[in-house]
Amino acid sequence: MDIEGFVRRNIKDEDEITVQKTLTDKILEYKNIDQNQANAMAAAVIEEVKNTLKIDSHPDEFMRDLIKYPESHVSMGDIGVGSRGAGDFFVHRKIAEIISNTKSSAYISPSAQDDGGVVKAEIDSKDVYITTAVDGIHSRLSEYPFLGGFHVARATLRDVCVMGADPIAMLSDLHLADDGDVGKLFDFTAGVCAVSELVDVPLVAGSTLRVGGDMVLGDRLVSAVGAVGISKHPPTARKRAESGDVILLTEGSGGGTISTTAIYHGMFDVVWETMDISFIKASEAIFQAGLLPEVHAMTDVTNGGLRGDAHEITKTTGLGLTFYEDKIRAMVNPKVLDMLKKLDIDPLGVSVDSLMIIAPEDVAIKVKNAISNAGVRIDEIGFVDQSGVSKLITETGEEELKPLFREAAYTKIKKIVGDIEPENFEIMKEKVQKAALDAIKKKDKIVKTINDR
Repeated sequence: MDIEGFVRRNIKDEDEITVQKTLTDKILEYKNIDQNQANAMAAAVIEEVKNTLKIDSHPDEFMRDLIKYPESHVSMGDIGVGSRGAGDFFVHRKIAEIISNTKSSAYISPSAQDDGGVVKAEIDSKDVYITTAVDGIHSRLSEYPFLGGFHVARATLRDVCVMGADPIAMLSDLHLADDGDVGKLFDFTAGVCAVSELVDVPLVAGSTLRVGGDMVLGDRLVSAVGAVGISKHPPTARKRAESGDVILLTEGSGGGTISTTAIYHGMFDVVWETMDISFIKASEAIFQAGLLPEVHAMTDVTNGGLRGDAHEITKTTGLGLTFYEDKIRAMVNPKVLDMLKKLDIDPLGVSVDSLMIIAPEDVAIKVKNAISNAGVRIDEIGFVDQSGVSKLITETGEEELKPLFREAAYTKIKKIVGDIEPENFEIMKEKVQKAALDAIKKKDKIVKTINDR
């Protein structure tokens, strides 16, 4: 529980005595302290929040703008940030716009909506491409830190690999709320290090802090793992896909999302199916066969499943993608697919962690042979065309493959929240757009003022 957030929400509408009493009771729910100490904590938080609110009436407009943020009046949950659907993709494009507005350059920037970012450097008169990526732990794996660490490490390494880079290092950013058991830190790190040992990529740096410091009660774990990779060849970014290319897909056994689905439905045996490093085997097979320069694009099927990834590729390239539904389903781990069927979860709308490769037909044949020889299942699932949309060929015909407002609901709480686009989605987008533009203006103003000092 965010006690500072609680005070901010209520102090303007309720009298201070009521807010303090309610907050004291909530603190006592979490803390093994006496009434007087809890009451003192509540009073301190209220005083601090009241001091911050004085900025609203500060006479200096520049100071107000510096300290406050441009409000959109659209919440993360309402627009579906983190839920890997249409709303999430929209907000990420706005973030990319802010980054693209800066006076610094990247070979592959967030505007490409790719798996990782790339900068080009020159070493000994030769071009070297440095790829970075970062992924956050699945929010529902807070109580299962080893799994959280294992899967987020896999995810960030996979994001580096699909950009055509050889991962060389990882770093960890670990945040545990005030009442969390320190053992969670160790279990999470052990999960990351298990992957590190399996693929021989060292964990070299990190940070460990509390979630919200003294302001957040509870034991929620929030963390991320980043990775760095290098390559002598240009990255296999999505924008390199060409009409006529063949689309290949490796078998996907899932990661954090599938583990979460299994755990919260009591289907624990499926969790073991997710504990593999086949994506590294597949990537290394392409590297060792010398096929990387000939591959046009690679990505992992994660962000809202194939529906989301296909949508982002068409957005980036302007090309179309055509898929065969039966071929895709055949590339999902049988036990995972059986679970998804039993729970009525769309396999195309959830992250199954497959490796998708886009390449010319003659190159695709070589890639398929190399990955198969490495012991990883792979098959052709579609092709790239010039239609500008993603299409799915099914037993009954053809349909457009579109992302849902949120990824396929894979827990009971997600089914309750739903994945239907809200009626006011366009209005929310306008508000978010304005907040993004305001953030850019603020950045420009602050940078100019600092430079003019």
